[in-house]
Amino acid sequence: MGSHSKRSTTNSNPPLPASDPEVVTVGRISVDLYPETEGPMRDVRSLVKSVGGTATNVAVAAARLGRRAAVVTKVGGDAFGDDIVHALSHRFGVDTRWVTLHDSLKTPLAFAELNPRSEPNIIFYREPRAPDMDLVPDDVATVPVEDIGILWIPASRFSSEPSRSTVEGLLQRRQRATHTILDLDWRHQFWPDEANATAAIGTVLEHFTVVIGNREECRIAVGTDSPDLAADRILATGAQCAVVKLGGDGVMVATADGICETVAPYPIEVVCGLGAGDAFGGAFCDSLLSGLDFVESARRGNAAGAIVASRLLCADDMPYRHEVDEVCSSGAA
Repeated sequence: MGSHSKRSTTNSNPPLPASDPEVVTVGRISVDLYPETEGPMRDVRSLVKSVGGTATNVAVAAARLGRRAAVVTKVGGDAFGDDIVHALSHRFGVDTRWVTLHDSLKTPLAFAELNPRSEPNIIFYREPRAPDMDLVPDDVATVPVEDIGILWIPASRFSSEPSRSTVEGLLQRRQRATHTILDLDWRHQFWPDEANATAAIGTVLEHFTVVIGNREECRIAVGTDSPDLAADRILATGAQCAVVKLGGDGVMVATADGICETVAPYPIEVVCGLGAGDAFGGAFCDSLLSGLDFVESARRGNAAGAIVASRLLCADDMPYRHEVDEVCSSGAA
């Protein structure tokens, strides 16, 4: 799995979900464009097109593992919006009932600059603003948040209105049901400053049962990049589980009932660092729905993340269940 030319194989036209989803994600969507060579964008001569955005990738990852997954977002009424919706429903088997169209804003683009491969720079084209930040209550009125197994929300949803109020309304309806997951997902481009992000995230933590983020994201959310202290502060809000990503050191999982364990990473040769966290999220959700505990869910999440980091793309390269099983059993991607 050490080359981006080694891609997953599946049916080219998966069936659409036939009933209510098991996983619903809410948030960012874009057309993603990836160079096939490492280095600054000025040296790039060709790009590969895919679908992206944190919430979108997590939904794709869960669907790739066999889950009924839906994404709640908004695209422009343009050719790129049509491309995204078609890809989600026909290539990835993601429920698009709650992907709505904006009548004036354009579908966002995101360019990955592999400079370096391990920590690519993302160049966002979301001006003057992205449609996915304009979700309004009517867009989400029929989302069955009261009954689904997992509701996954990235923190960027709270960076501006009307998205913030709309998503807070979903959380009020959800009533902190198991599992309501906050992905701290820090993207500085979406916020006026860190203080604004800290204040906004702090007001919604009480709605979530699971909080996931790396050390920097924890610092912004709860004021410390110490994994132990960050987990304590997250659990103090009433959450059942805090997952702190430690980069090359793995993932720390702390739970309200006293478990604190570091889950080791799987060794890989990195092809592109983008998408590994989203693959982790999809496998984490799949594992929780399968009845696994938080630690084992993180272990499978690490396996899925390693697979995607060893490939070029995000959505298109999300792993299948047998691939995650293979990495978990062999100990390497």
